[in-house]
Amino acid sequence: MKRKLSICLLLAFTFGCSAQVKNKADKELATKIMNDEYFAFTKQKALEIIKTGFNAGDGYREVWIRDYNTFIELAGQVYPKEELKENLLVFFRMQGEDGNIIDGFTPAEKIGKGETDFSYSELEPRYAGHKNSVETDQESSLVQAVYKYIKITGDSSILNEQIGDKTVAVRLTDAMDFLMNHRYNQQYGLIIGATTADWGDVQPEHGWGVDLDENTHPAIDIYDNAMFIIALNNLMEILPETKEKWGKVRNDIAENSRKHLWDNQNKKFIPHIYLEKGSPFPDDFDENQIYYFGGTAIAIEAGLLSKDEIKISLNEMISRVKQAGAASIGLTLYPPYPEGYFANKIMNPVYSYQNGGDWTWFGGRMIQELIKNGFVQEAYKQVQPMVKRVKDNNGFYEWYSIDNKPRGSGTFRGEAGVLYQAITMFETWSK
Repeated sequence: MKRKLSICLLLAFTFGCSAQVKNKADKELATKIMNDEYFAFTKQKALEIIKTGFNAGDGYREVWIRDYNTFIELAGQVYPKEELKENLLVFFRMQGEDGNIIDGFTPAEKIGKGETDFSYSELEPRYAGHKNSVETDQESSLVQAVYKYIKITGDSSILNEQIGDKTVAVRLTDAMDFLMNHRYNQQYGLIIGATTADWGDVQPEHGWGVDLDENTHPAIDIYDNAMFIIALNNLMEILPETKEKWGKVRNDIAENSRKHLWDNQNKKFIPHIYLEKGSPFPDDFDENQIYYFGGTAIAIEAGLLSKDEIKISLNEMISRVKQAGAASIGLTLYPPYPEGYFANKIMNPVYSYQNGGDWTWFGGRMIQELIKNGFVQEAYKQVQPMVKRVKDNNGFYEWYSIDNKPRGSGTFRGEAGVLYQAITMFETWSK
């Protein structure tokens, strides 16, 4: 009896002390978060730049849906809901007859005479639309953005807005139908797109590389499918009557993503499944050596990885960042594709743009997922280089070089949006 009592006391003491240590560490972290000078600066700077417009950054004239989806919550801090809603409605007015959603819209008067890669709609004569058709995230991004709009404003009336002969609710479903009708592969039961570098929108083939054409090598990747899963989750929450139709589709996409894209032996997602035309890369190139950071983060958001797998993924990201000599887990991918594998010069040399550039736009989303899944200590450590360079450069940049120098568009609102949201999550946890 005494022995049993002693064991019970020992266990109680051990777990009690462990809880106290954890509680102490959490309290210390909470204090650090609430007093973090980089957090305070980043939040203030984010609010400043969001007041200057909705285009992706000063290098872009368009309002892009894949960007707007990542800063609409930040925009909600400074703009009335009517303005947030109007931007969303433009995308619905410019929706294709087949349900497809454009990438972005630009004031029609800003389009030059020689520019032809634009679409127009009688429902929205003010703007010209553009779509990088190699990517398959525009439809999913719009559904997610509408979901976030409703969450931050409480205004579900947007679903009943009449656009032409259809409501927004119907058009949201049309967008999902487009993916199933025009971007779905029966063999694998997954969504397809062109071959790109992780979440990127530049294909290896000739030219600028943003349009599907006869040179495209169709492929399946985790980013497109994870975005679709998130969109379906959002759609079924704001339109419960769609659960019967989309619930099984969501479950099948999730199951097939794990079955066909998750490399269980190496605990990572494979870059691509190639279809009828095969790979655009040399036969002796082992693409599975490449680790996709952004797609992995979105897969976590889609609920595709267990908590243990999230920790393994984080450790792998940290290891590869160290190997690359990069600054943060915003690194697009590692190792990068060899020079010359993409015709578009923006992807060369290696560690350039989407071919190994460091993008807080996705790194910040990984930080959010770490917080959601209880890895707050780890998230705080990994976010530090991201917020530090905001202050060091006095603003937000599209991406950063391997030696942490700012590159691309300044005032990049996608970066501002994901960091603002991550910091808000840190602060909520601390309180």
